[in-house]
Amino acid sequence: MIEYERDFDHKIAESDTIKMMNSFGSLLYESEHGISGYYNLPEDSKNILREIEVFTELNREVYENFTTIALIGIGGSSLGTKALYQALKNRYENIKEIIFFENPDPVTISNNIKKIDPDKTIFIVISKSGGTIETTSIFKLLIKEFDLNLKESKRVITITDEGSPLCDFSDYYGIKTFVIPKNVGGRFSVLSSVGVVPLALAGFDVESILNGAEEFLKSFFASKEEHLLIKANFLTKFAKDFPITVLFTYADSLEDFTKWFVQLWGESLGKIDKNGRSVGLTPTGHIGSVDQHSFLQLIMEGPRDKFVTFIKVEDFENDLKIPDISLKNIEKVDYINNHTFNELLNAECDATKESLVSKDIPVDMLILDKLDEKNLGELIIYYELLTSACGIMLNIDTYNQPGVEYGKKILQKKFKKD
Repeated sequence: MIEYERDFDHKIAESDTIKMMNSFGSLLYESEHGISGYYNLPEDSKNILREIEVFTELNREVYENFTTIALIGIGGSSLGTKALYQALKNRYENIKEIIFFENPDPVTISNNIKKIDPDKTIFIVISKSGGTIETTSIFKLLIKEFDLNLKESKRVITITDEGSPLCDFSDYYGIKTFVIPKNVGGRFSVLSSVGVVPLALAGFDVESILNGAEEFLKSFFASKEEHLLIKANFLTKFAKDFPITVLFTYADSLEDFTKWFVQLWGESLGKIDKNGRSVGLTPTGHIGSVDQHSFLQLIMEGPRDKFVTFIKVEDFENDLKIPDISLKNIEKVDYINNHTFNELLNAECDATKESLVSKDIPVDMLILDKLDEKNLGELIIYYELLTSACGIMLNIDTYNQPGVEYGKKILQKKFKKD
């Protein structure tokens, strides 16, 4: 369960109410008319789980004994999966290791290759377009490095759009392909086959993740989550006053979630609006209490241009305590003795939030009762809905990324021969 607390002064005018009602209607229209398919993923992706069961049963000799997944993908093809993997893996004893091949950094690639036993590894290649240069380049290297026989290998899986070059490649070699719905963009795709396939193969309870997302979606469209629209209205109405959106998560295992958020928020909301104006909300992600000793100073006494969201976990399901030990000359911190680290971290979160409120900095908080699959599914869909709502209120196309595509074209020119 996730609770929501708001600590920003937002007097709802009649025009705001109309704006929120219109935005709600637009989100409902997007959902019902397939403008973006992510709304349907919590329900539709359960069919993928059945498809995985059939495929692994038919290839039991391979999928019974593997220990590692090499996931080759970048951006929307990896960030969401990595976020869920890192947030949830400590809940399992026998989870398969997922090694992420993302950035074409030769040192990282070389180190990751050393971790792989090709006879105990499943290779999953993910590219929505089917021609992502970083992904295909790394895949070529792994084919060469491990002498992968594509015609006979059941250890290679691809995830891509139907009819893409990667899909055609897979058909040619008889490689199993899981399809991404055409109307689901990469950064909104974690609850599609992009995340479902690797996480399910690794041993995660993916159905509970999908259930968490589905329950929040139903609650939102039943008009029970007005707080999300109030937040979107505030962020977009005062975008010039608070152009920077800070996500402060008080759990190390959510660090990759902040990276997923940064892509989702930045790539979706930094656009030219329908009136030709540049708009956007700049995202930044931080970990408490580490970044209390750095970035917090900028928030407290720097420019008042930031909206801060805290994510707190009430119960880490770990009762590790601070020992009742008094150290000579630093006895002043003995007041914390015998308290749990869980209590310390959450007290720091609360204290930081209170300090910002005292400075009239707009903040809100998402409180997870624990870090489990259902809550993470809800958290994913919450941010996807919030992003869509902000996009509607900013009068932009939330789902395109022309700025990114322009950079890809320049890259191609640098390598193509005359």
